[in-house]
This record gives sequence, structure tokens and C-alpha cells, in this order.
Amino acid sequence: MKRNRQLIIHFILLILVASLYRVMPGRPWGFAPQIAMALFAGAVVKDRRVAFAFPLLSMFLSDLFYQALYVAGLTPIAGFYAGQWENYLLLTSLTVIGFAMSNLNLGRIIGGSIAGPTVYFLVSNFSVWISGGGYQRPKTFEGLMMCFTDGIPFYQMSLLSTAVFSLILFGTHQLLMKRSLVSAA
Repeated sequence: MKRNRQLIIHFILLILVASLYRVMPGRPWGFAPQIAMALFAGAVVKDRRVAFAFPLLSMFLSDLFYQALYVAGLTPIAGFYAGQWENYLLLTSLTVIGFAMSNLNLGRIIGGSIAGPTVYFLVSNFSVWISGGGYQRPKTFEGLMMCFTDGIPFYQMSLLSTAVFSLILFGTHQLLMKRSLVSAA
């Protein structure tokens, strides 16, 4: 029971830290821990409802922080906006990739860390193009390619951040598991 309580406390702290990091001024666009968190939750958390809630709570909490900063006039970025539910759905669905990583090994972690940001990039940019959200690109194949090109800097940062945060999350998890096994012996 003590181990479960410690795990819950660690998850709550992780959600809080990730949420605060996401609203940190000067953070490169697209460099955030939420995709890695979705992968990690899917791979490690046994209760799938909790696994889906993990990245969702982190995103929602950081959006609350953004909204508070926006209302206070400290940032031009609103925390809540039209079409936001699509980002929540997409981010949360990346947890499914984590389910495929459940038998953890380096190859699956690397594969998931590439697949997660790639799926997010493809689906989110397609969604922006089809809805016309923010970028008025023609509804042609060329317009779609322009929209994907617009997103490449975000994609690069997303790949990098997912690799960094996956290393932190999965690496820390492995170290804690080994430490737990040594303590139990």
C-alpha cells in the first residue's frame, strides 16, 4: 500500500511539474513533456482509465495556468480556445501507442518516442489545414504540404522533447524499479 501511495504522489508531482514547465516563458514552441507523458502512462500505468487521465490532467492544468496568466495580462496566449478539444483528444489518444510499449525495452521506447510526435504532427497539421485554423492554406494537396511545412519546426522540437522527456520518465522508472527490487531483497 505504501508503494502505491508513493507512486500516486510521484504521478501528481510529475503532472504538476510538467504543467508548470509547459507555461514557462521562453520555452521553445513544441518542446513540452505531454507526448512523452502519454507514452509513459500507456506503457507503465496498469489502469487504462488512469493512463488516459495522466496526460489529460497535465494538459488541462497547464491550460488553467495559461488562462490565469492570460487573464492577468502576463501572456498573449489564452489557455482555452475554440477547437481545443481536438488537441486534448489527440494527445490523450497517444496513450494507445504507450500500450504497445508495455513490455519495455529500448527499441519500443525509441519507436514510441518517434511514433507519438509523428502521429501528433500529421493529425494536428491535417486538422489545422482542413479547418483553416490560423493558416489560410488552399484546400489542395499543395496547401496541405504548405501546412505540414509550417509545422516542421514544431515537429522537430516535439521529437526532441519527447526523446528527452521519455529518457527522463522511462529512465527514472527503471531506476526506481531496480531500487525497489533491491530494497525488497
